[in-house]
Amino acid sequence: MGRIIQQKGEKGSLKWIQYILNDHPEMLDNSINKFLPDTHTQPIEWLSPLADDDYAEYQDQTFLDLLEVKLAKKELKDFWPSIGPHWDALGRIRNEAYFLVEAKAHVSEIISSSQAKAESSKSLINKSLKETKKYLNLKSGIDLTKGFYQYSNRLAHLYLLRVINNIPAYLIFVYFINDHTHIPTSREEWNGALQLMHSFLGIHKHKLRKYVFEVFIDVENLK
Repeated sequence: MGRIIQQKGEKGSLKWIQYILNDHPEMLDNSINKFLPDTHTQPIEWLSPLADDDYAEYQDQTFLDLLEVKLAKKELKDFWPSIGPHWDALGRIRNEAYFLVEAKAHVSEIISSSQAKAESSKSLINKSLKETKKYLNLKSGIDLTKGFYQYSNRLAHLYLLRVINNIPAYLIFVYFINDHTHIPTSREEWNGALQLMHSFLGIHKHKLRKYVFEVFIDVENLK
């Protein structure tokens, strides 16, 4: 449980994130390195999704185990219920940086709401999102479980790692442009959708902003 085996992707973000990290990881590395401080001198080691690991994606405690990260101050189970986010890719510069990746190929994929059913799960999610929202100084009336929930819960996990547990984590959003295998999305369409999302959530400049990277990759360059 927590290790999700994937088929080799044939379309959309699943196809392209697998392709890049197994065949041309330097394409993502170069984009990420532009944001990192010069103190990071070692190459990124990508741990998922790898062909020789069934293209598996990881969630819950297994993603931390894969990264070999220990949460000393607050454990994941005390912050988020099981069946939490499963990460499209995970990487690290050992002891220096840890990368949590979410990949998208079309603007419709950024829309989501919480599907938690159990009251205990909903209570823990709401508690942790409220704590994250307070730290980021967001408007109190914003419901982070609706509309753009996936983005919000990824930010919450970054807060857990970097703020509460002092782990040098980074959140990477990879947006694919002109995906001919799915629904082609232009850079302008991404810009408009992301601006709307940021405005809805009240997230523009915030305390974690410099640890959140937006990477745009044109599929036309991957053919």
